[in-house]
Amino acid sequence: MANLEPLLKKANQLPLLPGVYLMRDAAGEIIYVGKAKRLKNRVSSYFHGEHLPKVAAMAEKVADFEVVVVNSEFEALVLENALIKRHQPHYNILLKDDKGYPFVRVDLREAYPRFSVVNRVKDDGARYFGPFGGRSATFDILTALRKALLLPTCSRRFPRDVGRERPCLQYHLGACAGWCRSEADPAAYKKSVDQAVLVLSGRTAELKAELTAQMERAAEDLRFEAAAAARDRLRAMDQLGNRQKVIATAFADTDAVGFFRGAKTGFAVLHYADGGLVDKEFELLDEPLECDSEAVSRLVLQFYTRRGAWPRTVLLPLELEDREDLEQLLTEQAGRRVRLETPKRGDKASLTETACLNAREEVQRATTQTERRNKTLEWLRRTLELPTAPRRIEAYDISNTGDFGIVAGMVVFVGGKPLKRDYRRFKMKTVEGADDYASMYETLSRRFARAVEGDEKFAEIPDLLLIDGGVTHARTAERALADLGLTLPVFGMVKDEHHRTRALVTADGREIGIVGNQAVFSFIGTIQEEVHRYAIAYHRSLRSGTIASALDAIPGVGEVRRNALLRRFKSLKAIRAAGVEELAEAVPRSTAQAVYDYFHGQEDSQA
Repeated sequence: MANLEPLLKKANQLPLLPGVYLMRDAAGEIIYVGKAKRLKNRVSSYFHGEHLPKVAAMAEKVADFEVVVVNSEFEALVLENALIKRHQPHYNILLKDDKGYPFVRVDLREAYPRFSVVNRVKDDGARYFGPFGGRSATFDILTALRKALLLPTCSRRFPRDVGRERPCLQYHLGACAGWCRSEADPAAYKKSVDQAVLVLSGRTAELKAELTAQMERAAEDLRFEAAAAARDRLRAMDQLGNRQKVIATAFADTDAVGFFRGAKTGFAVLHYADGGLVDKEFELLDEPLECDSEAVSRLVLQFYTRRGAWPRTVLLPLELEDREDLEQLLTEQAGRRVRLETPKRGDKASLTETACLNAREEVQRATTQTERRNKTLEWLRRTLELPTAPRRIEAYDISNTGDFGIVAGMVVFVGGKPLKRDYRRFKMKTVEGADDYASMYETLSRRFARAVEGDEKFAEIPDLLLIDGGVTHARTAERALADLGLTLPVFGMVKDEHHRTRALVTADGREIGIVGNQAVFSFIGTIQEEVHRYAIAYHRSLRSGTIASALDAIPGVGEVRRNALLRRFKSLKAIRAAGVEELAEAVPRSTAQAVYDYFHGQEDSQA
């Protein structure tokens, strides 16, 4: 246990002033950043008394700390946020910063402004709108706006290309006003862009009122074509329908924050516009070091700083000690007043209750499966009398037909889930004839010899080995490990007449029944089926030599995705040479990664 006395003595010498403290470990890395109203009281509290496990774990790792004294609690809040963002300390509560919220950009200084979707706001004089909920939805809303306001979708550049070519098909279909025509009015183009800006600014009602007035004036003046054009635009705006959701989300007038601390911590934000719920965002985090009020304060600040869009009111689920400072900081960032409220009753309180309910539901949805898997692993530990629950399980199976192409498959389950990137395949090098036992001995000898040699691809040693077979298979596996100086729990998977694993067997012939525990029975059955599928798929690919069979050996590739790959790349050679990004153009990214891994570095015999 670390000696905290020197740290406590140093902390007791700190002033009773506001500031920020930085905790460092023995390597000098910043592991936690916090703020305090009184530095002496807050920092010294870490080094004496009882703490929650996570706080105690952090304090144990502190080798030194430093502080920055500031003039006010507000300055402490600003500095703390900046330091957390810069150093990303391990023990601070951190929102993931990988969503890449999109913005819509338009430069109104151009003669013919165009709208585009970008990832970041730049100080370039252009107008930016957002951020919005996702790139796909943002592109959809831009497409709908262009159609509604008859803006161009082509690649022609204006005014350079005005009058140079005939209008494209979009003009003849009535989806574009034909701005490339010589007679097109640049002022009318700018008017359409201004109307799109109104929508992107959350002022759709204002635009509809303007179009209605325009239609009525044109009708009174007997300008029926102009009235019809305004009417068509009004209808197009109405047809935006649910696509308006992406706009309303960015310009929500009220956000309700939900917080729930369970097996994980849930943080949810419900966005309301014009009294209706338009969107929900949530994140799941590990248990925070901070108390609930401090955790909510940090999450709210990080959420809006990262998002770059602020509602007029944020409803909080509990009182925050630094509410006024946080409100001031968000107001400064937004450039207008942002109110933080903690409603106690009424409709607003109901909104925060709903947000907290959503946070709780997301935590329970995420943790139920994890908890179930952990419980199954604990039951498995008890059944097999293991010292700890097996985190990493490896299973092996041999596949052969006569003397041709004897292969082995190795599948890996971590935390009760398959870890397909760690799957491995082996083609026998030394075994002659259809000898399952010799093949298993060679497979395990090669796999664990690579681990002993320090090969990174085989470095992690499993907590449990499962062998598809009976007592002799288990005995063979133990011998292969012993010859390398290794001792690991090894069990054979004994199958019933339906080819389902009914029991596990040790190398000395002791059978352990698993049928009585449905969770363990199902889990072991899943592993046995997966390793059998993987081994036989590899064997078939070698035996047939066809492209289809080779792709069939890859986890996650069925007939539809196999055909998609063949349509895109035409040959196995081209698929093998493709990178993940190219493969992802034909199949989902997870499948693309599995295909890439299959052809790059997972063939043991090629290593």
